[in-house]
Parts: sequence; C-alpha cells; structure tokens
Amino acid sequence: MKKIKVAIFVILTLVLVLLVVQNTASVQAHFLGFTAEMSLVVLLFLTGGIGFVSGLVLGFLLKSRRSRAPDQQREA
Repeated sequence: MKKIKVAIFVILTLVLVLLVVQNTASVQAHFLGFTAEMSLVVLLFLTGGIGFVSGLVLGFLLKSRRSRAPDQQREA
C-alpha cells in the first residue's frame, strides 16, 4: 500500500513539473476592469485554488444546511 502511495505521489509531482515547465508564457488576465500580466501557470494555480476553496465552502454550507433540516422539521 505504501508503494502505491509513493508511486501516485511521484506521478502527480511529475505532472505538476510538466505543467509548470510547459506554461511559462506571460498572459494578460482581465477581471472587473482590472488587468494583470502574469505567467500562465500562476493563473492556472490561482483559478484552481479559487475553485477548490469555493467547492469547500459550498460543500460546508450544504452539509450544515442538511444537518439543520431535521431539527427544524421536529420543531414544526
């Protein structure tokens, strides 16, 4: 089992290194009237991180809403 985890870690690390090496071009990003020039890999990580955090927040909100629903039905 430990060898599988190490192999998966090595593969994901290689994919990440390839992503960084192949996406070094500078791009312009426009958002709400602001323009920023940055490396494409930075933009990819930024958007990926925002998507990840948004998913966590949404999942937490939906889970807390679902756990409160039975309590509200008992009171009614």
